[in-house]
Amino acid sequence: MYIGEVASRTGLTVKAIRFYEAKGLIEVPARSGRYRIYRERDIEILLLIKEAKLLGATLSELADVIQYRDGNVDWSRILRFLGEIRQRLLERRLEIDVQLARLERCCAEIDRCPDSS
Repeated sequence: MYIGEVASRTGLTVKAIRFYEAKGLIEVPARSGRYRIYRERDIEILLLIKEAKLLGATLSELADVIQYRDGNVDWSRILRFLGEIRQRLLERRLEIDVQLARLERCCAEIDRCPDSS
């Protein structure tokens, strides 16, 4: 499929797709004349990149994680990385819970002040 269809199916811009290709996050697609021909697995990786970025992953991290062997993506490596992101998010959630408890205590203290009406 051509890059326009890939952009449509992934919600990414043509510029972003070419950027990810230049960074080695997706393999350089085969060409038919002047046109790049993308495969279904390119869409899968692009969607992964899009989601991982929304979860806080950096392109540098993704470049280290997305590895190709004999033209196939090492999905087990990606799954381990997603597990690491999950752990980071859980730690952040715990930090936010602590901050919220601190905020609640602060508000409760203010409510007890005589001038808080």
